[in-house]
Amino acid sequence: MSADLSRRQVLKQAAGAPLLSQASAQPAKAAQKPNIIVIISDQFRGDMIGAAGTNPMGLTPNLDRMAQRGTMFRSAVCSQPVCAPARGTLFTGQYPERHGVWKNAEPIKPDAKTLATACRDAGYSANYIGKWHLGLGGPNNSGPVAAEYRGGFLNLWEASNALELTSHPYEGDMFDADGKAIHFSGIYRTDFMTQRAQKFLKSAKDPFLLVLSYLEVHHQNDIDAFVPPKEYAGRYKNPFIPQDLRPLPGSWMQQFADYCACVAKMDETVGTILKTLEENNQLQNTIVLFVSDHGCHFKTRNAEYKRSPHEASIHIPLIVQGPGFDRSAQIPEIVSHVDITPSLLTAAGIPVPGSMQGHSFLPLLDRKTSGAWRNEAYITMSENYTGRILRTPEWTYAVAAPKKAGWKAVPAAAEYNEYMMYDLAADPYQHVNLAGRVETRQVAAQLRERLLGRIQEASGVRPQIGPCLFPYS
Repeated sequence: MSADLSRRQVLKQAAGAPLLSQASAQPAKAAQKPNIIVIISDQFRGDMIGAAGTNPMGLTPNLDRMAQRGTMFRSAVCSQPVCAPARGTLFTGQYPERHGVWKNAEPIKPDAKTLATACRDAGYSANYIGKWHLGLGGPNNSGPVAAEYRGGFLNLWEASNALELTSHPYEGDMFDADGKAIHFSGIYRTDFMTQRAQKFLKSAKDPFLLVLSYLEVHHQNDIDAFVPPKEYAGRYKNPFIPQDLRPLPGSWMQQFADYCACVAKMDETVGTILKTLEENNQLQNTIVLFVSDHGCHFKTRNAEYKRSPHEASIHIPLIVQGPGFDRSAQIPEIVSHVDITPSLLTAAGIPVPGSMQGHSFLPLLDRKTSGAWRNEAYITMSENYTGRILRTPEWTYAVAAPKKAGWKAVPAAAEYNEYMMYDLAADPYQHVNLAGRVETRQVAAQLRERLLGRIQEASGVRPQIGPCLFPYS
C-alpha cells in the first residue's frame, strides 16, 4: 500500500468519524488511574489538522490517526490568544480575571489550584518539560522558574519560562529544578525535548502527569521567522493557503511554507511520543491530549501573529485519545481551554477543585447535550487592546475599551464599545465586520447581553458596552 493511499484512507476514516457515540464517558475507576500527557504546540492553527477536512496537504498523519482513534473537538477555542493567559487558564480551569495572568509576564499565583496540584493530591507525580511562561524573575522573565511559580509541577522540571528567549532552533538552554542550565546544541529543539521526554517515560512510575510544552510551531522571535528542522526546509514551497489569509496583506507569503514544515515536524513529534508509549507498554493506560495556546494570523489582522478575535487567532486544535476518549468521534460543540483541566481530572477520577470555572466536556462524548452544555465560549483580550469576546456557533462578537491619551494595557475596563462582529455562516473567513450596522443591531443587542452575563460570571463585575465608535451605517 502506498504512503499516499494510506494517508487518504486515514483522512477519509477520520473525517467520517461519527459525531454520535454510544460508548459511556464514565470516569476512570480509582484502581485504574490513567497516566496523563498534555502536548502543547505553541501557535498551532486549528485548521492545519488533516482530519478536520480543512487542509489537504497531509501534514498531520499522526494527529489524524490520533483523531481517528480518540476524540477531536472541531470547535475548540482558546481562552485568550496570548501565551501566558491561555496557559494560565488551561492549567487552572479559571478565566484570566480569576487566575490573574491577564497578560504575558504575569506569574501564576503560588497557591493556585491546578491540574498538577490536583493530580499530586491524587497520588500522581507532576512533571514538566519545555516552555512555561507563567513564572517570575530573571531578564524579561525568562530562564529558571522558582518552585512556587511552577503551578504544582514539583517532580521532574526541565523548562524555561520563555523558551523563545533562552534558545534557538539548534541551540539553547532549559533549566532543571535547581535552576541549573540544561544545554543543547546541534540538535533541533523539538527533538531535544522529545528525547528528554523519552528518557522520563522509560523509567516513569504510574500514575504520572507529564506536560510537554513545545515552542514549535511558534516563530523564532529575534529573527521573526518560522524555522523548521533542516530536513524539512523547502519541503512545502507551494502550500495550500487558508482562505482567511488569501485576500489580506501580511507575512504569510514569505512565511507560510516554513510554518507548514514546522507543523509537519510537530506531527512527527507526536508520533514519536505515541510510539514511545507503545514500546513502553504505557499507551493503553495513558490519556494523551494535543492542544495549542492560540493560533496564528500572519500579520493579516494586526502587526503581529495573534491577539485578535478572528478564528486564525482563537481556533485551536484539541485531540484526545486514551481511556474514556477512544471513541472515533468528532465533537461539534464549542469547548475552551477553561474546560480542559476539569475534563482531564474527571476522566482520571480525580475530584475537580471548586475553584475551577470550566466544565468537563466528557458528557459531550455521550451526546448529553440537551440543555446541559452552553454552546459558546467567553474569551478575553489584552496587550494589543483590552477586550472581551463571545464566540457562538453562528457569531463572533467582540468589544474593546477605547484607547485614550496615555493608554496602557489593563486587566479589564469599566466601559467597552462594540468592535467586531462576524456572521460565521455567511462569512466564515471573517472578512466583513458587521459591528455597528443597522441590519445587525437586533442580533448585536442579544449578543451584548449574553457577553455581559459571561463577563459578570467570570469576574463578578458587569461593565457597560456602548455602540460601535465607527459604525458602517
